[in-house]
Amino acid sequence: MPKLLIVDDELAIQRLLKRLLEREGYECLTAGTAEEARNVLSETSVELVLSDVNMPGASGIELVQHIVSHHSDTPVVMVTAVDDPSVGRMAIDAGAYGYIIKPFEPNEVIVNVLNALRRRELETENQRHRTSLEQLVNDRTQALRQALDDLEHAHEELASAKEEVIRRLSIAAEIRDEETGQHIHRMSLYCALLARLVGLTNQEVELIRIASPLHDAGKIGIPDAILRKPGRHTTEEFEVMKMHAEIGYRILSGSGFPVLEAAATIAWTHHEKWDGGGYPRGLSGTDIPLSGRITAIADVFDALTTKRIYKPAFSVEKSVNIMREGRGKHFDPDILDLFLDNLDEVLKIRDEFPDEKDQISYEWPVPADN
Repeated sequence: MPKLLIVDDELAIQRLLKRLLEREGYECLTAGTAEEARNVLSETSVELVLSDVNMPGASGIELVQHIVSHHSDTPVVMVTAVDDPSVGRMAIDAGAYGYIIKPFEPNEVIVNVLNALRRRELETENQRHRTSLEQLVNDRTQALRQALDDLEHAHEELASAKEEVIRRLSIAAEIRDEETGQHIHRMSLYCALLARLVGLTNQEVELIRIASPLHDAGKIGIPDAILRKPGRHTTEEFEVMKMHAEIGYRILSGSGFPVLEAAATIAWTHHEKWDGGGYPRGLSGTDIPLSGRITAIADVFDALTTKRIYKPAFSVEKSVNIMREGRGKHFDPDILDLFLDNLDEVLKIRDEFPDEKDQISYEWPVPADN
């Protein structure tokens, strides 16, 4: 059981709390002043401190501030006769986890101790997870950057070989999400088609064609339990999932290669929305780079019309209706119109690169008013 420190200048209160908590299985140490408490903490690790506010010498508020500064992993619960809301707020602002007024009920103390320990456990676990995730991303980023450095110094490598490396890096990210290499082909060609339709040069079209398959490269930094979860994500899980856009940007940016810089921009911006409701930066309208707006349309269409771990494949009709609902909200309205006006070319690409278990040829009539 956790070891606790009881700090109170009243010996009777010390004994009462010690007896109460030891009955629950806790090991309890005691101190009569803030100075004594500091000495105990400098010599012994405790899981929680219960402290009075008014004591000889330094106050309990000052003790809380000291603990937050020097023993940040140790939560503090105030147990005091000071029934003053302003003092309570001061204690909470200083870092206390709870504030109990004397005389107290035994259960009140036990519940506050349990809550404080549980809250600290969750905070510690969250920090440990974030640290682990950051280390994982850093390790994989270093490995990928090393591969890219090797690629940069291989001056004899042909452009076609560079494209093949990028394609395989794209597949490495997608395969963790149980997506196929065909998704890479479709995404690449959908984006190239849209780039051509909006009037980009052949060189710009080719750059987007090669770069767009790396849109989800950041998924290599997302834990499998979240990335491959078949059900709906919790709010906390979705916040972790959203990190793949920034992770992808961190991995791909700064190399100096035009195609990788383009891929970094796409990875960072393909989840932004025209109305500003996307992530990671909440960009809107033409503040979203053109390559990101193009990739968003291609990515959503492919996600809707193919089977994913969390959903079946939707019909083209249903997918198009969903995307129309997002016109001017999720998607750039002009680019979406171009996409739908040329849906026959889109479906030719889709039929040319079907998933292994989804080799269906769709014939979808394009409405005359599109």
